[in-house]
Amino acid sequence: MKLVEEKYLMDGPAGAIELILENPGKPRGIALVAHPHPLFGGTNTNKVTQTLARTLAALNYVALRPNFRGVGKSGGTHDEGRGETEDLLAVLDETRRRLGDLPVVLAGFSFGAYVQTRVAEALAAAGRPALRLVLVGTAAGYVEGLRQYPARVVPEDTIVIHGAKDETVPLANVLAWAEPFDLPVIVVPGADHFFHRRLHLIRDIVTRAWTH
Repeated sequence: MKLVEEKYLMDGPAGAIELILENPGKPRGIALVAHPHPLFGGTNTNKVTQTLARTLAALNYVALRPNFRGVGKSGGTHDEGRGETEDLLAVLDETRRRLGDLPVVLAGFSFGAYVQTRVAEALAAAGRPALRLVLVGTAAGYVEGLRQYPARVVPEDTIVIHGAKDETVPLANVLAWAEPFDLPVIVVPGADHFFHRRLHLIRDIVTRAWTH
């Protein structure tokens, strides 16, 4: 499948939002993919974020990768998840205006996964829940050197992927978050936070979840 990649700016609540869009043509839905923490080098070209976007594009979703506030050409300043949630909701609204009211998949890595739990909560409260979530290396609980991440409750069919040797967000944090609502967590043995040499496993896990 040949993907058409487009880079553009849209107006957001705090200024411009810079995006990368990958369009497979005749999409069955919209996949919104969120990158890791902007204060620690996270951008929409992060390898895990890119892997999620291209995997979902290959499953025939229009994949959108916005840059969070203060990253690249996106305006505004980091807002610890609050403003970032507003921005992702604005991106969804604008994309639905452009492409139609298609089903929405939310995907995110690290801080981006945490923000997507907030986006999912907002969409559900508005009566327009996401079709599915894919969360990798989810920032949950206390993360050393960063802050507390009160990740929200997510639907039971959410795909949660975490590295067994994640040095940034300990696996125990994610298990503690998931346990109260019986959410399974897919643990990748030997994987660190950035899934070095294991990006293909993220692709395979997500693809199998959609095709089986």
